[in-house]
Amino acid sequence: MNQRVENYQYEVLDLDGWKVGVTSYCLGDEYVCVIDNVDPGARLTRRVGATREAAVSEALVRAREMLSRTRTFSVG
Repeated sequence: MNQRVENYQYEVLDLDGWKVGVTSYCLGDEYVCVIDNVDPGARLTRRVGATREAAVSEALVRAREMLSRTRTFSVG
């Protein structure tokens, strides 16, 4: 089975104070969304949906859950 990536999109968003990269594309008859933490670039989540909007929406919910549990430390 030979599938090509189509309708590739990438954008950087502010998600609750975190800079995240949102990559979405169509692969076959599904849309895929991958969200990563821009710095250091670690992948947070990957979700698949029937539409781009569904995949991105589900991925943003999961990324928001993950980032809300992330501990941050202030220096000073």
